[in-house]
Amino acid sequence: MISINFIIYICCPQFVAKEGDIVTPGTKIAVISKSASSDTSVTPSEKPSQDDPKPAALEADKAKSNVEIKEKPVVVAEIKEKPKVTSPAPAKLSASEPQLPPKERERRVPMPRIRKRVATRLKDSQNTYAMLTTFNEVDMTNLMKLRSDYKDAFLDKHGTKLGLMSGFVKAAVSGLQHLPIVNAVIDGEDIIYRDYIDVSIAVGTPKGLVVPVLRDVDKMNFADIEKTINTLAKRASEGTISIDEMAGGTFTISNGGVYGSLLSTPIINPPQSAILGMHSIVSRPVVVNGQVVPRPMMYVALTYDHRLIDGREAVFFLRRIKDVVEDPRRLLLDL
Repeated sequence: MISINFIIYICCPQFVAKEGDIVTPGTKIAVISKSASSDTSVTPSEKPSQDDPKPAALEADKAKSNVEIKEKPVVVAEIKEKPKVTSPAPAKLSASEPQLPPKERERRVPMPRIRKRVATRLKDSQNTYAMLTTFNEVDMTNLMKLRSDYKDAFLDKHGTKLGLMSGFVKAAVSGLQHLPIVNAVIDGEDIIYRDYIDVSIAVGTPKGLVVPVLRDVDKMNFADIEKTINTLAKRASEGTISIDEMAGGTFTISNGGVYGSLLSTPIINPPQSAILGMHSIVSRPVVVNGQVVPRPMMYVALTYDHRLIDGREAVFFLRRIKDVVEDPRRLLLDL
């Protein structure tokens, strides 16, 4: 008889994770291995009988039975799940956070054409110029005294009030004449020097900011300046001022002091190279001849295009404004 052994392999998984455990994608949950279960012996006759019709077939069966069955390598199974995309829960506002008003309490209106124009020009100015601002302070005592002493006689002769703006315009003219670079402008790779002085005066209106121009202001006296400013300001407020009356200009003066501004950095009015900012007059303690006394003081600011104007010229120009305003007699003596 021939003894034939059969080896049977059974896959036995070993669980790493327990039932009910929460696992994340990529975690190993089981290991699958193979093990032999038992040997099964079959004992037929030791010798084939003489009358066995198929001895060759038995030998073939024996050869087959002694071959061990081999399985492919077992791969450890791991479950990978796609991460679930969950929408975030809406944030809850705390009691301290402000509640936004409903849209019904807002109103949308078209932007006026003048506001669009102002916005475009100011943004273009910021994008083009290398703007820098320098400051100084002016003692307004003498200019205010000049106006107080001659306001009645000035009104009787010229039919208009004497204001402070005409004094600053004349001081600006003097500064532009002493430092022509402030009155110049960059054009491509060239510098254009203007031999005329047209001063733009910023005027606030209910519809927006306008800048009427005083032409050839270097040829005007105090009365001409005051009359022209009053006329242009009135027409600007009424909305009857023309485009030609606001075109051009070589230098701008903006008086934020009439609204109570103490200090500001004005933006250049293109295509000019500088702008003078006036501010409110405030009584402050100042040292005069070694004594601390109260004086009506004003901060002045000059914003200029640093590509063209150096700090030296800007400071000298603002110093010239200070000298003329603090002592208007310089204008008579050309000092």
